[in-house]
Amino acid sequence: MSHSQIAPYGSWRSPITAALVATSGVSLNDVALDGDDIYWLEGRPAEGGRVVIVRRAANGTIADVTPPGFNVRTRVHEYGGAPYTVDQGVVYFSNFADHRVYRQQAGETPTPVTPEAPLRYADMTVDRGRNRLICVREDHSGDGEAVNTIVAIPLDGTTGQQVLVAGSDFYAHPRLSPDGTWLAWLSWNHPNMPWDAAELWVAPLREDGSPGTAERIAGGPDDAAFQPEWGPDGALYFVAERTGWWNLYRWHAGNVEALCPMEAEFGLPLWVFSARTYAVESAGRLVCTYIERGEQKMATLDTQSGMLTPLTLPFSDFGFSGPRAANGRVVFIGASSNTPSTLVMLDLASDALMTIRRSMDIQIDPGYISTPQVVEFPTEGGVTAFGFYYPPHNRDFRAPEGEKPPLLVLSHGGPTGATSASFDVGIQFWTSRGIAVMDVNYGGSTGFGRAYRQRLDGRWGIVDVDDCCNAATYLAAQGLADPARLIIAGGSAGGYTTLAALTFRQVFKAGASYYGVSDLEALARDTHKFESRYLDRLIGPYPERIDLYHARSPIHHIEQLNCPVIFLQGLEDRVVPPDQSERMAAALRTKGIPVAYLAFEGEQHGFRKAETIIRALEAELYFYSRILGFELADPVEPIQIDNL
Repeated sequence: MSHSQIAPYGSWRSPITAALVATSGVSLNDVALDGDDIYWLEGRPAEGGRVVIVRRAANGTIADVTPPGFNVRTRVHEYGGAPYTVDQGVVYFSNFADHRVYRQQAGETPTPVTPEAPLRYADMTVDRGRNRLICVREDHSGDGEAVNTIVAIPLDGTTGQQVLVAGSDFYAHPRLSPDGTWLAWLSWNHPNMPWDAAELWVAPLREDGSPGTAERIAGGPDDAAFQPEWGPDGALYFVAERTGWWNLYRWHAGNVEALCPMEAEFGLPLWVFSARTYAVESAGRLVCTYIERGEQKMATLDTQSGMLTPLTLPFSDFGFSGPRAANGRVVFIGASSNTPSTLVMLDLASDALMTIRRSMDIQIDPGYISTPQVVEFPTEGGVTAFGFYYPPHNRDFRAPEGEKPPLLVLSHGGPTGATSASFDVGIQFWTSRGIAVMDVNYGGSTGFGRAYRQRLDGRWGIVDVDDCCNAATYLAAQGLADPARLIIAGGSAGGYTTLAALTFRQVFKAGASYYGVSDLEALARDTHKFESRYLDRLIGPYPERIDLYHARSPIHHIEQLNCPVIFLQGLEDRVVPPDQSERMAAALRTKGIPVAYLAFEGEQHGFRKAETIIRALEAELYFYSRILGFELADPVEPIQIDNL
């Protein structure tokens, strides 16, 4: 500290640049095992956000499977997930450009197995005995809403697809029993989201491969089922919410039994098809992740005794892709507060841990990394909420005596989602410059049980806003933030919380909305099928309660918004169309409030291109520097700020 320079918060020079945030790493997701080979997905901002299947062979060599020109993504439910599967060395994947499913033999060019048509596919499993692929299909060929079904795709070159399950609004996780005689799946209907009332069904398969009489074994209102997986002995494992917590269960010989009842979350909101929390390692053992009071852990579970044995690992976050396990080994993606996402393999017998792939090859000096602190703070209604506080930290700088740092409050998306304390180079971008960060798990977040999640029912735009405001004022009262320099940012639903906080409260001095919702009525009317009835639970039925939609929409109360905002928007966003950000920015211009608007060609809901990420992050920093009045240590390309 004696050698550190004195400089105001916000003006510290940092080696963690926007370019480092955007290009230093890849995203790792969706692990699959095929014999001794390990597969995973890499999202590469440096390649325009292209997603590639990568394989580690049994001999340890690592190579791309997906050839140039292919992008392994699906848009089923818009958010996609689980766009590929692998069986005996053959990979099947959904290609983003044309939505067709391709088959790829090792070393060969992918060939399509589905026709050119407005059809999308996800969550695939190979039915080897019948030479077909079973998956979720989303049909966009008709008028109105897309039609979702579970289908079988022949792999012998014939064109006919067999619809196996139909009639519900949504499907996920079709799973074939090891002997090929049973099919399990999840389904749910409007107005529910999967975490509200997803049902688990099973049916025997007839000689022709069609399902027989189906039986619902779990799920429904207040008991959302999640992730069915078959064991080698024919038992069906799954997660259900019968006690108010997502716990593990087993269905066998017609009976359902709880495996390890506890006040912890063994499930996740099914935003993407690849969400998983456990793997069947053998008939006698599961490997699972769970969240207890916001802290994520990994453990083994003895399926006979119910004994849960936590694993000692250098990770505190395991993402949403979950573990894959077989023959005494576990492959998973782990992270911690100072370790970026890393693909590793664990030997359960020896506890030996082997690193396969790091999301970041660049090592950041710990002297520039802020360690998060768990904060439980009081909020409205006499309850508490949670978050992670990151103090400013840079080995080269300290602030003038008595100065308090600006605080950036982050509101996560979803809103049925959660944030974690895993390493986030984007957060370190701010803290290493002298800006504190509070990452809030407001009421409605997952990881704290159903009652905590349901705090947001009917109260979106109230509970989340109160919690973000109370987090900021609590930290300011503790002397950890400057009450005159509180700012807030979020994307998607987090962007709505940001705009609502700026409009309906007087706590923050500025904010950043990344493709955020400003018009709830437009969201209810114009968004895609998966979320088209989401707001029924969060706000009220539309159009019957249009009064609530107007009352909580920032665009209808622009007269109350009196602080600067920067809007960052993808022009191909189908979830929150650009019109919402454009109208909000125009209203602020007319009112004379400082405002900036940046639109990005080719970006959808969530930025994937390195150049977009760099420009957006630098623009946000520049905006705050001009509004809050601190000098930047390094030059940043200016942006146009109207009314400044």
